[in-house]
Amino acid sequence: MAEEERNSFGARRFARMLPALMIIVGVVYDLSTPGKFTAVPMFTAAPLIAAPFFSWSVTLATGAFAVLTELALDIYNHSIGQTQAYTELTTVFTVSVLALFINRVVARSNERLASARVIAETAQRAVLPTPAEEIGGLRIAARYEAALADAFIGGDLFAVQDTPHGVRLVVGDVRGKGLGAVEAVAVLIGSFREAAEQERALEGVAERLERALNREAGRRGEGDVDSFEGFATVVIAEIPHGGGVVRLVNRGHPEPLLLRDDGRLGRLEPGEPALPLGMHALGQWPDRVDEHPMPPGATLLLYTDGLSEARDASGAFYEPDARLVGRVFPGPGELLDALIDDVRRHTGGGSTDDMALLAVTRPAGAAAVDVASRVHAA
Repeated sequence: MAEEERNSFGARRFARMLPALMIIVGVVYDLSTPGKFTAVPMFTAAPLIAAPFFSWSVTLATGAFAVLTELALDIYNHSIGQTQAYTELTTVFTVSVLALFINRVVARSNERLASARVIAETAQRAVLPTPAEEIGGLRIAARYEAALADAFIGGDLFAVQDTPHGVRLVVGDVRGKGLGAVEAVAVLIGSFREAAEQERALEGVAERLERALNREAGRRGEGDVDSFEGFATVVIAEIPHGGGVVRLVNRGHPEPLLLRDDGRLGRLEPGEPALPLGMHALGQWPDRVDEHPMPPGATLLLYTDGLSEARDASGAFYEPDARLVGRVFPGPGELLDALIDDVRRHTGGGSTDDMALLAVTRPAGAAAVDVASRVHAA
């Protein structure tokens, strides 16, 4: 990534030097060639190149310098007053004025883009706030990686909430992109936060999310199917307070991974496959909770398919199991940072889908808490 940034910086620096280089090359070309050859293309290119990279005043100075340079060469070549010299001087002047207009258009576009970035960042913080580093005695880390540069939020989602029933989490992926997907994410996150507090069983949380998504689809109606596809894959997790287990309801989502503190890794597959949320028309059956051991020091990794479907140049998928097995990380944040860097290396820095990651570590000291809880219960 550092090499990519250096290359980008070098390219920008070269682009900023181009206007001056074009004028210098134009002068050398004009002085070293017969009079029938002209350096006007180089002089007109200089302000045009300056327009998107520099301020209005620098673009004006570049255009003025190009015009004055052309005039000085005409005087030096004793061609001032000739039709060709007049045409060339008018051409450089006209293009310089056009460059000033282009500069203003680019500046206004950049201002609107900067405003859009601020709005997107605000929307991300509101819809997907970064969870605290510790919730309910668990260490938490979350990351959202957009597939497109400067795109802050899409259809992937995550949330963590401490409730009377334990720490509850959700990671999901709404079908579709754009504002429709973002609105669906907001609906699911809002429904999860309410249901996580109120529903005693994890199945009830899943049912509430199902109803919320169906209500949103009904509110939009069939005419808005282009912006709202109407279904989402999610995995909902519950880690009881002081308990050494994790409970999961998986609705068509990639299976979470459990990384132990000795490098062993397990995939938490559902006992029975289930349809994503919002696909009740294809069939309905009760949600079933799967329970898995989560010993002290273990880390639960939940992710969207932007991770498992990331491809390299040859089309090979990224395999988180193979990449993570045998590795040990100081904490969930370090795990996610290493994972993101590894995906970037695998894909060559590009990706076609957003990626949401959520890692939850049960501290090694939790073993003492479990023993104390069992003694107290006895």
